[in-house]
Amino acid sequence: MTTSYKLEAIKELKAQKKLEREAEANALVAKRQEEEKARQASEARIAAKLARIASGEPAPEPVVEPEPVAEPEPVAEPEPVAEPEPVAEETPKPKKKVTKKSRKAPKKST
Repeated sequence: MTTSYKLEAIKELKAQKKLEREAEANALVAKRQEEEKARQASEARIAAKLARIASGEPAPEPVVEPEPVAEPEPVAEPEPVAEPEPVAEETPKPKKKVTKKSRKAPKKST
């Protein structure tokens, strides 16, 4: 017999799982749309390049973008580190000896 709070918890979990599956489906659709858009852009570039080659046009010179010159970051001087005070080490406690307990021989059935 199941109690009502367990049934309610199961319903809530099912509703949460349904929402998660819908979100996954939406994310998958968006991902596929982005991949399709990228594939179409790639095919358009290839088609333009093949048309340029077929017409005998010279290849355009690649556009070189100047690299931005980054300003060097100021070097911070490290702060002097104070030496830690020596701590007296504690002597380790002696370990207890482990003794083996002998097993009793099994009883013979008569």
